[in-house]
Amino acid sequence: MKYLLQRVVFYLLTAWAAITINFFIPRMIPGDPVQLLIAKYQGQISPQAAQSLYTLFGLNNDDSLIEQYLKYWNQLLHGDLGVSFTFFPSTSAEVIGQALPWTLALVGITTVISFMIGTGLGVLAGWYRGSAIDGLLPATTFLSSIPYFWLGLVAISLFTGIDSFFPSSGGYDPGVVPSWDWAFIGSAIQHSLLPALTIFISSMSGWILGMRNMMVTVTSEDYITVAHAKGLSEKRVMLGYAARNALLPNVSGFALSLGFIVSGTLLVEIVFSYPGIGFLLFQAVGSKDYPLLQGIFLIITLSVLVANFLADIAYLLLDPRTRREG
Repeated sequence: MKYLLQRVVFYLLTAWAAITINFFIPRMIPGDPVQLLIAKYQGQISPQAAQSLYTLFGLNNDDSLIEQYLKYWNQLLHGDLGVSFTFFPSTSAEVIGQALPWTLALVGITTVISFMIGTGLGVLAGWYRGSAIDGLLPATTFLSSIPYFWLGLVAISLFTGIDSFFPSSGGYDPGVVPSWDWAFIGSAIQHSLLPALTIFISSMSGWILGMRNMMVTVTSEDYITVAHAKGLSEKRVMLGYAARNALLPNVSGFALSLGFIVSGTLLVEIVFSYPGIGFLLFQAVGSKDYPLLQGIFLIITLSVLVANFLADIAYLLLDPRTRREG
């Protein structure tokens, strides 16, 4: 319990530091986003309206930086992420809410599936060294070193075209209206196949490689020899002793992957123009959209912290030594 309380305090302090940094960094970027918004509307905004925009976006020069910081915290506590410059007059929360399901569906499902399959194959490859499964090692080493976006570019070059089943960009066909019907769902699945495949191949290879190497290390430990000497079945020794201990590093990696699901695979979403959080972040950076940038960074930060906290709980359950230290 002491260990768990220490982790809770640590994550609360980290969240405060991240939110504070999230407030100050956009304000250190040169440029005036309100002037960019005025230019977007070709000077149709009056000086009085421009001053109102400064107040609306929390950039009023009449307020000190400390006052802006306190107002920012007050907004966060009320669930207000501000108004987006790029998608004005929509709020940042509304814009993020529209992009988040796309990223969760694409990267989330792909990450979970690749982790489960990759970890399972890694266990078998590490336990049955020299087998046909272990022979996948050179291929997995090569694929795990290839960036997602490069595989995406290759996939677009090889599998997309005028008569191809695979679309090269977008989240669904232009003429389809987003709704819970088969026309939209089928179109969304079709557009997600290539991005998902590129993420799956590269990430699964990494899970196989990491788990296989840990299994090789664990199988040389004394407790594995003792388990065999007790006459336990090979399956029980492999899963209950070797795999359980070899899984700990993969749990940490999986937790980080879950945290970064929210940010999406930025370059993959850019390559495929996929309407997720990663592509939205790219648009926000190009437009100097401070409220949207802050909202996206906040969601990513909190997601990573929650995922790491869940990893700590998993460690408590998987590793008895952690419980004794607590």
